[in-house]
Amino acid sequence: MADNSALTSTTGSTSLADSSIFDSKVAETSKDNLFIGSTSCVEEEMPQIETRVILVQEAGKQEELIKALKEIKVPFVKMESVEEFKSLDSPEFENVFIVMDFQDSAFNELYKADCRVIGPPVVLNCAENGEPLPFSCRPLYCTSMMNLVLCFTGFRKKEELVRLVTLVHHMGGVIRKDFNSKVTHLVANCTQGEKFRVAVSLGTPIMKPEWIYKAWERRNEQDFCASVDDFRNEFKVPPFQDCILSFLGFSDEEKTNMEEMTKMQGGNYLPVGDERCTHLIVEENIVKELPFEPSKKLYVVKQEWFWGSIQMDARAGETMYLYEKANTPELKKSVSLLSLNTPNSNRKRRRLKETLAQLSREADLSPFPPQTPKSCTKSSKNSTPVPSKQSARWQVAKELYQTESNYVNILATIIQLFQVPLEEEGQRGGPILAPEEIKTIFGSIPDIFDVHTKIKDDLEDLIVSWDESKSIGDIFLKYSKDLVKIYPPFVNFFEMSKETIIKCEKQKPRFHAFLKINQAKPECGRQSLVELLIRPVQRLPSVALLLNDLKKHTSEENPDKSTLEKAIGSLKEVMTHINEDKRKTEAQKQIFDVVYEVDGCPANLLSSHRSLVQRVETISLGEHPCDRGEQVTLFLFNDCLEIARKRHKVIGTFRSPHGQTRPPASLKHIHLMPLSQIKKVLDIRETEDCHNAFALLVRPPTEQANVLLSFQMTSEELPKENWLKMLCRHVANTICKADAENLIYTADPESFEVNTKDMDSTLSRASRAIKKTSKKVTRAFSFSKTPKRALRRALMASQGSAEGRSPSSNEKHVMSRLASTSSLAGIPSPSLVSLPAFFERRSHTLSRSTTHLI
Repeated sequence: MADNSALTSTTGSTSLADSSIFDSKVAETSKDNLFIGSTSCVEEEMPQIETRVILVQEAGKQEELIKALKEIKVPFVKMESVEEFKSLDSPEFENVFIVMDFQDSAFNELYKADCRVIGPPVVLNCAENGEPLPFSCRPLYCTSMMNLVLCFTGFRKKEELVRLVTLVHHMGGVIRKDFNSKVTHLVANCTQGEKFRVAVSLGTPIMKPEWIYKAWERRNEQDFCASVDDFRNEFKVPPFQDCILSFLGFSDEEKTNMEEMTKMQGGNYLPVGDERCTHLIVEENIVKELPFEPSKKLYVVKQEWFWGSIQMDARAGETMYLYEKANTPELKKSVSLLSLNTPNSNRKRRRLKETLAQLSREADLSPFPPQTPKSCTKSSKNSTPVPSKQSARWQVAKELYQTESNYVNILATIIQLFQVPLEEEGQRGGPILAPEEIKTIFGSIPDIFDVHTKIKDDLEDLIVSWDESKSIGDIFLKYSKDLVKIYPPFVNFFEMSKETIIKCEKQKPRFHAFLKINQAKPECGRQSLVELLIRPVQRLPSVALLLNDLKKHTSEENPDKSTLEKAIGSLKEVMTHINEDKRKTEAQKQIFDVVYEVDGCPANLLSSHRSLVQRVETISLGEHPCDRGEQVTLFLFNDCLEIARKRHKVIGTFRSPHGQTRPPASLKHIHLMPLSQIKKVLDIRETEDCHNAFALLVRPPTEQANVLLSFQMTSEELPKENWLKMLCRHVANTICKADAENLIYTADPESFEVNTKDMDSTLSRASRAIKKTSKKVTRAFSFSKTPKRALRRALMASQGSAEGRSPSSNEKHVMSRLASTSSLAGIPSPSLVSLPAFFERRSHTLSRSTTHLI
């Protein structure tokens, strides 16, 4: 092109230099001329020079341009050819030439003559804004890059760079040779180099060269500005430009998601090990050792680099995120030091007890130090005087404080890691979310945090100076009005908050990357924002359960008994304000199904806040919660674990009040355990004698000893690893802890005397059958422990045949005792078939005696 040749031949070196230097020199010259003129005007009056516009060729035919010049009151003349330039030159006028095309021969001639040249958009813009024509030492076609300072990097072809610099000057931009804080945009032809790294660190937009070319194509648009976000974002250098990524250690779903994000962010991906890859992204929590020796050119980085680059909207520096091989030493757990292969059974039991105690201490969530002599302690807020004999009330109060403290920490994490960064001004690449979206997601979380911080502080003061007469109910009554105010808005709109997060995560890659980065931080315990935000929904029901438990262990004489009842009532009042229409009816239906299936299931399992999570079929491997070899079903709810065994014999059917016949209960209730009682979840290693086994270390608040519940999973649909992670997640939610992974402990089966050997053998089944028969015989002839239900049935039968006579109290007692034996004798039992005949005759005799008495 003609103008390019002129620039390279005469001013090629200066056009590549810092244009601000030339601008400053022009400004200094103008100041000097003003100073000289002001001093000489006294001696001699200088003639005034008037600005005159010369419309060159086609410009003189533009009516809109002529009208604009009249509006700004600037004299103008028309010039048909460049040859007329000499005749129009006059010292009385400062000529400004308007040229329609900066690429024709007329422009080149004027440029060589160092004339002041502008384009039609400049005149039209001045007329619209009522401004005078701008002064420019270079040809100025439009002002779409006015006030922009650009710097270039990565260009090897001088011709291309000269062309870009020329276009920037034509649009009013300024060029800087060196990158500094005044640069507004970096135009990059590659994603390497010092300028690129500095621009990323300062948050300066990094643009493709196409940005300048496309802006020049729109040079005739009057109100166009090249720096507006909608236009500029189309030409920003994507984070993964010139990058070829591969991913190691991720699940198929995660890998597919990251590959799609790579394409969206301007990169490509190849399988692990391909020599063309520039980056290997490693899941550092899974990969402990690389499958190959990486080349020096390959960046091996953590996944935080990947998500951080997307969030910053620029390729992050790799040196901060390099993956290093984990050289962690083996953890010295107490179990590894045990050797239970000793002939001394007492010693084995003692060591097993010590092992459980050690695990219990590791799992203890108490922030208080162990009990020490009074002479060694000093009274302070952080040291708790543990009672010599810990009462059940103190245990529950301590658990209430621990969960409240954990809950406050979770709320602080939500605010500090998520809400505050999203609300910050001056974010790199602009705001990640709109203010209304942030408000919808977090709602009243700050208010909830403030109230519960006060509750936690009051509970801490009470626990530190513990006394059985201290009132815990007063604390919750004190803040009951605040709870009514802050909770219903959040809980009622939680589904909207959840939907907003899902929608923004799909539509905004930077927000998706922001969540991924924070989810990997230890404060979050690898939980998503939705999982953290559900904590306030679950907190009030959990507090109500703890207060109920506390009331059970509070004596009638204690004034806190009535106060706790009021506090529980205030919490129920808060929960009644929460929109019941948002409850999941399907979850409630599942709970009713469990109640019907489990004989003797506690009624308090039915709760509006509770939902069934998972059902697991197992076999008991120890003496708890039932005999070894028993088939046990575990129902995991969001806050408790229902343990039921398979019934030995099912009798009759159940008809509901609505007339629907249900199958008989196939399971027998054993224990309903709050998840807060689970201190450790043991993942038993696979050996020849132990398959698919796990154990739970449990310590109820009223017990001083640890209880180990061991099971073998029989269902093949759910992998053991997924089940244990699911269980630990809900245990952590219940106790308001973020680090659910710390609840899992991998152990050898020998350490806890757990094995699954011969569980399905004939001898094992025969042994279990004998044990069941023995228990049934014992129950059948246990006259001192008659089941209450048998007594009730006998009394109802006796009252029906009493012909209206009202028996005395002594008669009632005799009837109840003997009628119960009659009812027991009348129940057929498979365990009694092979017994001697006199057992049967004795049963008939007891039956006749009962009939005679009645």
